[in-house]
Amino acid sequence: MAIRQMLRRSLSSEKRSNEVPKGHLAVYVGQNEKKRFVIPLSYLNHPSFQELLFQAEEEFGFNHQMGGLTIPCSEESFIHLTSHLSRA
Repeated sequence: MAIRQMLRRSLSSEKRSNEVPKGHLAVYVGQNEKKRFVIPLSYLNHPSFQELLFQAEEEFGFNHQMGGLTIPCSEESFIHLTSHLSRA
């Protein structure tokens, strides 16, 4: 559950800034309301995460209103995937 707490911390409106730690990437997740998560760049190499990126490309292309990488899945699914990746 530590990954859930880390991800939730990145959602705090007080902590929302343009600064992302070195070696990390900010992404927006959700089907309706988008929430911001900061993830390690290493996740980009994992096949499961690459599938999410492919879905994002199919749904949003490369020019999206959020201005950042938007992942079209539920917050719950994203947290499940990232908690799995953090243990790998």
